[in-house]
Amino acid sequence: MLSYQHAYHAGNLADLHKHALLAVALDYLTQKDKPLSYIETHAGRGLYDLTSEEAAKTGEASKGIGALADAFAADHPYMRALAATRAKHGANAYPGSPLIAQHLLRRDDRLHLAELHPQEYAHLRRVTHAPNIRVYRQDGMDLAASLCPPDPKRGLMLIDPSWEVKDDYRTMPTRIGQIAKAWNVGIVMLWYPILDGEPHGPMLRALEQAHGDALRHEVRFPPVRPGHRMVGSGMFVVNPPYGLRPEAERLTRLFQTRFPRGQRPGARPQ
Repeated sequence: MLSYQHAYHAGNLADLHKHALLAVALDYLTQKDKPLSYIETHAGRGLYDLTSEEAAKTGEASKGIGALADAFAADHPYMRALAATRAKHGANAYPGSPLIAQHLLRRDDRLHLAELHPQEYAHLRRVTHAPNIRVYRQDGMDLAASLCPPDPKRGLMLIDPSWEVKDDYRTMPTRIGQIAKAWNVGIVMLWYPILDGEPHGPMLRALEQAHGDALRHEVRFPPVRPGHRMVGSGMFVVNPPYGLRPEAERLTRLFQTRFPRGQRPGARPQ
């Protein structure tokens, strides 16, 4: 299915959670003077306008980055990427994960970005042109399997599906297991929504059984509007880098403070 477009949701609370953790992980990797690979399986368009018709229709950005940006120091890597994007594209711009990676990574690092949606792919090509970036219009999980282990072998993969295809919940543990086996030193980050009914539950149990040292981190928040099913955001990280757990704990405190009614019994970070 190709109906999902992230412009309606860019800068929301789930983006804030996901992008803060991604930025900290990338920032840590760049502290070593060795090149790395960044692979993204569901890249989206890369750059978003938070005053667009799509963003205005949902209002999710105003309750996300619009409300919580003050919770981050100016030198936080997430804020550095946001500031760099706005310096280039205007005060209402928001970087998707491809632009966060582009701003934080270096010339010798290699970026592989997959996006299947034709319009999103075209947007992505326009905003991520650089000699060290390749953009692919193909299934991102197939691309990931074909690239692993990448060259350079150090690096990180972000898997951020739309979850429109319900079979993703069933197949993701196997796909991630295959990637982790082929790329045993790679950091693999999977984002998933926390929805009413918790369809992610069996998937997470399978992932935790297979990857006992992984980091599972979840935050909860109230639905952005009546009837909206998403009540939280989750990240499952295989081979979590140093410094990611403290950032996860900081985000836990932030969400618990800002959204105390959004927390549910037993919804503790792991």
